[in-house]
Formats: sequence, C-alpha cells, structure tokens
Amino acid sequence: MNYALPREQPLESPLVPLHVRTPLMRTELAGRAVRLKLENLQPARSFKIRGVGRLCQHEQAHGAHALVCSSAGNAGYAVAWAGRELGLPVTVVLPETSTPWMRDRIRALDANVVVHGEVWDDANQHALALAREPGVAYIPPFDHPVLWEGHASLVDELAGQCQRAPEAIVVAVGGGGLLLGVLQGLKRHGWHDTRVLAVEPQGAAGLAASLNRGEVIELSAPQSVATSLCVRQVSAALLPACREHPVTPVQVSDEACRQACVALAESVGMVVEPACGAALVPLLEDHPALAGLRDVVVVVCGGQVVTLDDLAAWSRQGT
Repeated sequence: MNYALPREQPLESPLVPLHVRTPLMRTELAGRAVRLKLENLQPARSFKIRGVGRLCQHEQAHGAHALVCSSAGNAGYAVAWAGRELGLPVTVVLPETSTPWMRDRIRALDANVVVHGEVWDDANQHALALAREPGVAYIPPFDHPVLWEGHASLVDELAGQCQRAPEAIVVAVGGGGLLLGVLQGLKRHGWHDTRVLAVEPQGAAGLAASLNRGEVIELSAPQSVATSLCVRQVSAALLPACREHPVTPVQVSDEACRQACVALAESVGMVVEPACGAALVPLLEDHPALAGLRDVVVVVCGGQVVTLDDLAAWSRQGT
C-alpha cells in the first residue's frame, strides 16, 4: 500500500503517548557486552504500541469511531490495547496460524477477533474489506508513515540514554515497520555511522532477497517459528531507506531463534518470542558483521507468541 505523506512533513503529536520510555540495560551475552533496549516492557508487551498508539490517536483525531487491523498477534494486541485506552471498538483479523491463547489474550482487551486465511497476508485482505465501512480506520501492522514515526521514538530515547551514537543497532525484521522507524530516528539524530543489522529467519527473508534483487519481491510461502516475522513482502519503503543508510541483512535459523529466547530467559529472566530472539542471534553466534564492535544495542522487540511450556521445550532441545 502506498501512502503519499511526505517524509519531512511533521506529524501532529499525540496528547499523551500510549507507549512508555523503556530501559536500556547493560548485560553480557555469550561473553560480549551489549545493551538491550527493552521494548518487551511496553504495556502491550512489544514495540508495536509505539507506532500503533500514535496511528490510532491520529485516526481518532481525524474522525474514526472504530478500528480494524490484521495481525500475526502482537500488532493486533497493541491495537486492542490502544482502542481500549481511547474508548474505540476494535476488530482484529488473525490468520489461522495464530494460537487460540493469543486470540483469547486479544479478546480479553474487549476486541472482536476474526480468524481468516492461512497467513497474515490473507487476514490483511479481509481487514481491508472490513475497513471500507464509514468511520472505520484500518491500522496496518507495519506499513504506514505514522507508524514509522511512532517507532522512531525508540531512537529518540536512545539519544538521551547513550553518551554517543552506538556502533551498531540490531533489529529483527518482518514487514519492516520497526526498521523503518529506527532508520528514520538515526537520520533525525545524525547517527549516520551507526551500522544496522536487519535480522530475518531463513524461511522468511524477504528483505535480504529484495535487497539482492534491487526490488521488492514476494515470497511464495514464508515460514518460520518466528511467525511474527512471516510476511510475503516487506514494505516498499524499505529499499530506498536502506539505500540512504547502510543496512546489513542477516539470516538466522529457527533453532537459533529458539535458543536465543532461552538464553535471554536464563541471563536476564525475561520471556520473549522467537521473532525477538532473532535479533539476539548475531551476538550469540558472534556474527562477522559485529567483529571489532564494542558498543552494540539490540532492540528486544518483545512479543507474546511464546509460553513457558515453549521455553521449557526449547531448553531441553538445546541440551
């Protein structure tokens, strides 16, 4: 979907942001000192509330009286959270691959849950159809400039938490909304030399394939344990953004994503899903793109598509 909002046009600020300022934690993973931007501590348990909250407030200010979104889980939860805070009814369309307990979590926020299609892209088409009703605003999970502006607030916070620009920022990539926000924030603060590692599962590496071809390509069947990162194609805005600021695509295995979740739970006592674990893998595997770097920030994007039983099973697999 193409949006005609100029990149330099300022967006109105929401009266009260729905996201919170998250800590930047110093820790050590696999013998490497690292700083973790803990987006898993957002009230909606992932970074999604930054952009989603801003866009929901934007749509309400422009007359929307209901919200509809499509999601693999986390964006839907964030829209449901925002809708409850703003007093707007919400419909979340989830694909059949979504778990029953994730559907229940979203329903617990008083949202209407519709299950449609095999993958997110199918659910998205249904959400777009529902949003044709007058007064109903469509909230995409990753592809909208207001979302990116909201996600850029993460870098605004880093600018106040870091004495200098980090040497690298590591980000997990699905559709690309978080990455676009990070790149926008880096540009705003003049952090032109900060390397960006864009991490994708091997079975859903749409950005890497698109950068290799020089055009956005559509994956026929993206598949990974990191279900939140499985989309058929990334945002069209990603390629030009990656030309402005060098981005290194990194592909990781599903097993590595699982074990990264276990490592984070064991090291700092925090539970995240494999889509978030993906961003930790380059550190745990000492990826060549990080060679010689001492000041690395990893965005712990959070996510709820995980249970304690999952972590226990993954831990056993890794022994």
